[in-house]
Amino acid sequence: MPCCDECISISHSKCTGIKSLAGVVEKTKIEKCKESLDKDINSALHILMKIVNNKSGNIKRGEQQYESIKKTIANYREKINNHLDHLEEKLYHEIDTILIEQKSEISNLIAEIKEKSGKLKKMKDQLSAITTQVSKLQSFLGVYQIGQQVHQCQRYVEDLEDDERAKEFDIKMKQNDEIDKTLSNLGSLESLGEVNVIVEKIVITVNRRTSVRRGAQVQSREQSNINSMTMNIDAKIDINIGKQISDMICLKDERVIVLEKLGKVNLLTSDGKLQKQLPIPGGACSVTQINQDTIAITYPNEKAIKIFNMENETVTKVITLDNRCWGLSFSNNSLAVGLSKDEIRIIDLEGNTLKSIQVQSESKLQYLVYCNDRVIYSDYDGTVVKCVDRSSKQICLYIPIRNT
Repeated sequence: MPCCDECISISHSKCTGIKSLAGVVEKTKIEKCKESLDKDINSALHILMKIVNNKSGNIKRGEQQYESIKKTIANYREKINNHLDHLEEKLYHEIDTILIEQKSEISNLIAEIKEKSGKLKKMKDQLSAITTQVSKLQSFLGVYQIGQQVHQCQRYVEDLEDDERAKEFDIKMKQNDEIDKTLSNLGSLESLGEVNVIVEKIVITVNRRTSVRRGAQVQSREQSNINSMTMNIDAKIDINIGKQISDMICLKDERVIVLEKLGKVNLLTSDGKLQKQLPIPGGACSVTQINQDTIAITYPNEKAIKIFNMENETVTKVITLDNRCWGLSFSNNSLAVGLSKDEIRIIDLEGNTLKSIQVQSESKLQYLVYCNDRVIYSDYDGTVVKCVDRSSKQICLYIPIRNT
C-alpha cells in the first residue's frame, strides 16, 4: 500500500509492505493511465449515447404502438357496427315483407267488399222496381229471388267476422333477449382492454476496473475446464410436432417457438398446444427473441437472418450474410450468429459487423448463447461446449465424461 514519506516515518516505521507514494507515482506511466481513462470515458459516452438512441427509438415505437391500439379499437367498432347494420337491414326487410303481404290481403278484401256492396245496391234498385201493377205471382217470384241474393250477402257479411283478413293488424317486434344481455354486458364493460407498460431491462456492461487492476486481471485470466455440470428441469411440456426440431425458445410471455429442421416456424401456447404456424417462408434453423413482439431466425440456405414481428405477422427486415448462418443469439442490442464452422460474427440489427470471432469446430456452429460479451457455443456434431469472449480468447471448456 503506498503512503507519503512523512506518514511512513511517523506512523509506519515498523510496518512491512508500505511503499513510498512518491516512488509509486514516479514509476507510474501517466500516458498509459491517460490512455486507459480516455478509453473508459469513450466507453461511458458510447453507452450513454446508446441509451439515448434506444430511448428515442422507444418513444417512436411507443407512438407506433399507440396508433396500433387505436387501429385495433377502431376495428372492433367497425366490426360491431357492420354486424348491427346487417341485423338492422335484415329486420327492415322482414318488416317490409310482412307489410306488403298485409296490404295485399287488405286490398283484395276491400275489392271483394266493394263488389258485394255494388250487388246489394243493385238488389235495392230491383226491389224498388217491383210494383203492384204486376201480378202477385210475379211480385212474389221477384221478391223471392232478391231475398235469396240478400241472404247470400248476409252470410258473407257474417263470415267476415271470422275472416282473418277483416281483423285489424299491428306490426310489433318481439325483442331478442340476447340484446338485453348484450346491452347489460356492455354496460358492465369498464374497459376495452388493459394497457400496461412492459419494462425490459437493458444490460449495460460498464468496466469499472482501474487501469492497473485491468492489466493484472487480463494477464491472470486463464482457461478453465468444467468437468461437471448439473441441469435442473423446472417444468416438462409434451409437444406434438411430428418432425425433427432444430431449435426452440421460450418467449417472455411463456409461449414457445419451435423450429422444424429447415422447415416451418411453430408458435405454441405455454402448455405446449400448437397456436399457429408463423407465415415466414423458407427453411428455418435457429431462433432468438429480440423484444416482446420480435424474433430473429437464421435461414442457412438463403444465407440470411429474418427479423419477424409476431404482432403484425410480417418480416420487417432481412439481413443478408456472406456465408451460411446457423446458430443465433441476441444480447445487448446485437446478434451473435454462427457462420459455417469457423466464425462467430457479432452484428447489429442493421447487419453491420461489430466483431468477428474466429473459432475452430468439427461442424457447423449450430448452438449459440450470447451474454455479457461472451459466447457459449457448440457445433452440430461435436460434444464439447466452449466459451469465448469478444477478443476471441477461450475462457472455459466443458467436455462431457463419456461412459466406456
